[in-house]
Amino acid sequence: MSDRAAVWLAAAELAAKGAPGAMATVSRHRGSLPMARDAKLVVAEHGEYWGTIGGGCTEADVMAQALEAAKRGAPIVVRHTLNADLAGDVGLSCGGTAEFFLEPVVAELDGLYRAVARAITERIPTLVSTALDWAAGPAKAARVGDRVVGTDVPGILTGVEHLPLTPTVDEQRGLFVEPVPRLPRVIVFGAGHVGNEIARLAARAGFYVVVIDDRREFADPSRLPGVDEVIVENLRTVLGRVRLDADDYVLATTRGHQFDAEIVEATAASSARYVGMLGSARKKAVIWKALESLGVPRAALERVRVPIGERIGADTPAEIAVSVVAELIRVRRLGNPGRE
Repeated sequence: MSDRAAVWLAAAELAAKGAPGAMATVSRHRGSLPMARDAKLVVAEHGEYWGTIGGGCTEADVMAQALEAAKRGAPIVVRHTLNADLAGDVGLSCGGTAEFFLEPVVAELDGLYRAVARAITERIPTLVSTALDWAAGPAKAARVGDRVVGTDVPGILTGVEHLPLTPTVDEQRGLFVEPVPRLPRVIVFGAGHVGNEIARLAARAGFYVVVIDDRREFADPSRLPGVDEVIVENLRTVLGRVRLDADDYVLATTRGHQFDAEIVEATAASSARYVGMLGSARKKAVIWKALESLGVPRAALERVRVPIGERIGADTPAEIAVSVVAELIRVRRLGNPGRE
């Protein structure tokens, strides 16, 4: 399960127990700050927490404020500013302003929390909308695919699709709107030593990871903690039915040139955002020549990354995984597969 899904599930578990708790989500982010623009955490009354909004003094302050919101039974929006002087005082090297939407975790929303956690795990795009005013009780709903879950509040999900793709407080409408897009998917063909390391690290980096290998002893979930799907099947069979789109990342890391060549042949001209093959420049030249003779367009082959990974002198499987996942993050965040 991804870290993001785990946060929502933690909220559900607190709600089911009737235990006091709160959720904190970044709703605005400016400057250089040690947090993702959609960072989120859930904190229980006794201090246990799940997720992060960056750590340090800001996180501690926000958790305390979130628990105060829980005691009052109503959401609040708080702002924290970290300037260069303060950052230096507390040993940080960043500065900027962040706003946080803080809300109680309540039993009435147990089903919503679970539905969102499940949607993240199943890669179903979701939109969550929360009223800023809870005077009449908790007011929060989510559109999960084609269905709506949460409290029955007229208009809470109407006309919010035009808002930014990051969590946003719409003060005019009195709503906090939180898009929960499906996770980008990394498909690793080959569960050998390098493929294994890449898959596990990609999962930690927030990708939805699928590993495919026809060797049961390698495609073993116990060897791949954190990986979302492990498929033991003939690679050709999988290639015949896999559907790729713009948030897919394909990696050919199999045990043989022939398998890698078949993967590139099937995916080079696809809609996948990234296609890469483990190997050397010489391997690339040999395989590209063979694929061109089979009619694979040169333009399609030119978009395939070989060798894969940032150029950091990686040698061991773990180092190669760091370089490859760094490249995937570059493409995900910057849309730029180029190397510096």
